[in-house]
Amino acid sequence: MEKKNVDDYLTEGIYGPKETKRSEREKFLGTIRERIVIALTKGQVMSDKGLTKLDEAMQQNKDAKLLINGDVSYRFLKEEKALANKYDIPYTEIINKEAETDIGAVLTYDHAIDKEHIFIEDEPVGEKNQEDDTFFSKIKRWFG
Repeated sequence: MEKKNVDDYLTEGIYGPKETKRSEREKFLGTIRERIVIALTKGQVMSDKGLTKLDEAMQQNKDAKLLINGDVSYRFLKEEKALANKYDIPYTEIINKEAETDIGAVLTYDHAIDKEHIFIEDEPVGEKNQEDDTFFSKIKRWFG
């Protein structure tokens, strides 16, 4: 490892310590993708979609930790925190006002696991008949 020179100390003082994969860390609540077991979007956290997948992941990865986006309201995070407490998994709320992310919660390790699929696919909603969605058909049903 090289010795730091004056320029390194000045740069670190101005911009902070050097980080690897800064954009990934901003997106994934302070961790990098290769360490993630499962990631939930804000929408999945707020609608409780993916709770069963998160439960399964926590059962299988009891040494992991849960990172929660602090921008999501507390009332939407109760179930995720309850699951973490159920399996004795530590959780941390991450608040980073400088970074915008659509990630709501991440189950992660401190080391790389290189899991290929970390996102939960939203279940497709059943196809609706387009006639049922029109304004006039709704009025017709209401009066009919």
